[in-house]
Amino acid sequence: MKLSKLILLPATIVVGILLLNACKQGMPQGAVPVKNFNAEKYLGKWYEIARFDFMFEKGLDHTTAEYSLNPDGSIKVVNRGYKTAEKIWKEAVGEARFIDDKSTGRLKVSFFKPIWGAYNILSLDGDYQYALVAGDNLKYLWILSREKTIPQDIREKYLSLAKKLGYQTENMVWPKHD
Repeated sequence: MKLSKLILLPATIVVGILLLNACKQGMPQGAVPVKNFNAEKYLGKWYEIARFDFMFEKGLDHTTAEYSLNPDGSIKVVNRGYKTAEKIWKEAVGEARFIDDKSTGRLKVSFFKPIWGAYNILSLDGDYQYALVAGDNLKYLWILSREKTIPQDIREKYLSLAKKLGYQTENMVWPKHD
C-alpha cells in the first residue's frame, strides 16, 4: 500500500507540472500588448498571412480565424485551413478570454480545455484591418489581415517588430489564399 502512494504522489506532481507548463499565458520578453483594444471591432474573419508552422497548422493553406462573441462574454474562435496533401478542410473551435482588462489585447485561448495558450496582440492598425499576434514565446507568431493580402509597408513593419523581439522571421510560413 505504501509503495503505491509513493508512486502516485510523484506521478501526480509530474502531471500537474506538465499541465501548468501547457497553460502558459505569458508573453515574449520585451513584447507589449496593444492598449485601447476594442474586441467588437476585432470580431469577424481574419486571413492568416504568415505564421510559424507548428503541428496543428502544418501543411495548411487558405487559413482563417473567425471570432464571434459568446453569450458569456468570451470569444468563440474558429480556425480553418485546407490540407492540400489530403484535400480536406480542417477546423478547430475554441474559446478566448481576456487575461487583463478588456481594453488590453491580451487573451488566453483554448481548443483543448483545460489547456490554455497565450494570444497577445502586439500590433493592430487603427482600422482593425491588420494584426500581429504572438503566443507566449518565440515559437508562435501570426500576421493577420481582413483581406487575403497585406500591404508591403504593413508587412515590413510587423516583420521588423517581430525581429526586434527575437523572432526568426525568415522561418515563417506564408500560406496560399487563391
